[in-house]
Amino acid sequence: FWAAAIHSGTAARISYRQREVISVAKTKSGKIQRRKNFWGYLFIAPNFIGFIAFMLVPILMSLYFSFTDYDVITSANFVGLDNYISLFQDDQFITALLNTLWYCVLTVPAGVVLALLLAVLFNRQVPGIGVFRTLTFIPVITSMVAVSLVWSMLYEDNGGLLNTLLGYLNLPPVHWLTDTNMAMISVAVMSVWKGLGYNMTIFLAGLQGVPHDLYEAATIDGANSVQKFFKITVPMIGPTTYFVTLMSLISSLQVFDQVYIMTNGGPVNATKTVAMYLYQYGFQFYKMGYACAAAYVLFLLVFIVSLIQNRSSKSWAESTI
Repeated sequence: FWAAAIHSGTAARISYRQREVISVAKTKSGKIQRRKNFWGYLFIAPNFIGFIAFMLVPILMSLYFSFTDYDVITSANFVGLDNYISLFQDDQFITALLNTLWYCVLTVPAGVVLALLLAVLFNRQVPGIGVFRTLTFIPVITSMVAVSLVWSMLYEDNGGLLNTLLGYLNLPPVHWLTDTNMAMISVAVMSVWKGLGYNMTIFLAGLQGVPHDLYEAATIDGANSVQKFFKITVPMIGPTTYFVTLMSLISSLQVFDQVYIMTNGGPVNATKTVAMYLYQYGFQFYKMGYACAAAYVLFLLVFIVSLIQNRSSKSWAESTI
């Protein structure tokens, strides 16, 4: 009996000491975790404050202003949905909307296909290939203003390099930026050229993740280069193609810089996009409430088109992973 009592008492003391040690360890662990959390929140605070001050607040304010008659100088007057109704009754806005969609049709497929072909061409371990990759990527890091000005000089009706070359071939000059049928195509060509290096780099990263064993097995089976490309390369880089297409689509719907510099929306509104339209009404005509409404229509356009593209291509993109 006494032995059992002594044993149970010792066990109780040991159990109490273990619980005490565990409690102290948990307290120390909690203090360490709270200290880590404090420093973590402290480090992300500047970015968080910047996001609230320069992103979230302007977004919410622009949403409010889209329902008002606001000219920046006087106080805003609430007008409800009048700005949105007026937008779709404005022929210029409808033209800008159609021009934006036309620009997407011109740039997105061409940019994706050409970038993929260049990536396949440059995905080779040959001497000097890095030089060609660098030269292709240089336009991406070049200022859009500089690129647009250079291409504007190339497109000049009199004395431009392209028309000069056409003259040597006894061909008539082309009004690249002053013809309503050619202006948007000319801007799209420049945009595709400038963004080619970025898309090519993304595709290169995707191509280098494709197992080389698949190509060796296809070679043994007698597949040629075209069959390897469509049966192995294209399916295996499906997620990469999805990403490049989505980003190109979003960027094209928000096109502004090159249009503003090269054509200023002309000729006869042939290159005026939605971004150009809201800029003019917001910062030239000082109809800020109306411009905010146009901005949210552009946001909805980007959201809807991206959602459609996401639903239509995400399934086959994920199926290749």
